Amino acid sequence: MWITSFLAVALLVALTPGANNLLALRHGMVRGFGGAMVGVCGRLVAFAVLVVAVVAGLGPLLSASEWALTIIKWAGVGYLAYLGVTILWAGFRRRGEPDEAVVEPAARERPTLSALARKEFLVAITNPKAVLIFTAFVPQFVVPAGGSVTTQLAVLGACYLVAEAVAAGAFAAAGSVIRAVRLSYRAHRRLDRATGGVLLGMAGLLATESP
Repeated sequence: MWITSFLAVALLVALTPGANNLLALRHGMVRGFGGAMVGVCGRLVAFAVLVVAVVAGLGPLLSASEWALTIIKWAGVGYLAYLGVTILWAGFRRRGEPDEAVVEPAARERPTLSALARKEFLVAITNPKAVLIFTAFVPQFVVPAGGSVTTQLAVLGACYLVAEAVAAGAFAAAGSVIRAVRLSYRAHRRLDRATGGVLLGMAGLLATESP
């Protein structure tokens, strides 16, 4: 029963719009559902690293270390800002294309699958909120009478990865649907600019938050 409850809560947390889910949405638009899910594997690897850290007993040490969280925070701010500027530039760079012409899939930017996975990994591993999910949120569901704490943390971590994969799949599927609609260059430019702006806004919010 406790696993079911945890999965329900974890899915709600994973579905919260954030930088990684925004990337899954955009990757679904440029590479389709399958390509976006390959990118999501990078995110899951990053989260698996955090799960291993928590199981190894490093969770409380990491969450209590102000300097470690500060380093992670500013790395995240820098990378989100970089992604935001890059995507914004892609939107403005298309200004020479006919507004009403349809963007053909082959004409779009097609980053490699490894590049998609690398972006997802870096955004996830430099997100201090992701660190706190595994060091503060997940351990709350450990049952004192449920046996080995280490085993429970490993199981809970694995369950959260499943919830994250499901949530990411929903955003990737939404992106692939948008891709199938075959947007005009004008609509695609607007989406790029909106995505870049949101990522820059997230970078700004993260920069102003306390570690």
